[in-house]
Amino acid sequence: MVRRHELTDQEWELLAPLIPRAKTGRPLGEDRRVINGMVYKIRTGISWRDLPERYGPWKTVYTRFRRYALTGIFTRALQQMQTRADAAGDIDWLVQIDSTIIRAHQHAAATGRKGGASGRTNRMITPSADPEAD
Repeated sequence: MVRRHELTDQEWELLAPLIPRAKTGRPLGEDRRVINGMVYKIRTGISWRDLPERYGPWKTVYTRFRRYALTGIFTRALQQMQTRADAAGDIDWLVQIDSTIIRAHQHAAATGRKGGASGRTNRMITPSADPEAD
């Protein structure tokens, strides 16, 4: 049974060969459980410590996630899957950007104040009289 926020059997079949095997002979089932923990964390946004127990110790999942990220395993896996999908004609690389969805932040306005440019801008600061001159 595949739970929500976990890899399907088809997704796992694509990903499993791209995940490095440990020298200790860790069973493939454990790899899937740990990677499902990573997927669950990313898709839900929970903290590592709140990871459900069914994925194993949270620190194990976090440590493996960090190692895979730092060594580029995720990047290489994505590139290999994209290459395979592109060769099969499953990817459409056409990208369009609609400028109506790109908005400036509210503070990017020219004046930033109600009333426009007539607000206090570039105030002149005058030095006070020299107290020792008296």
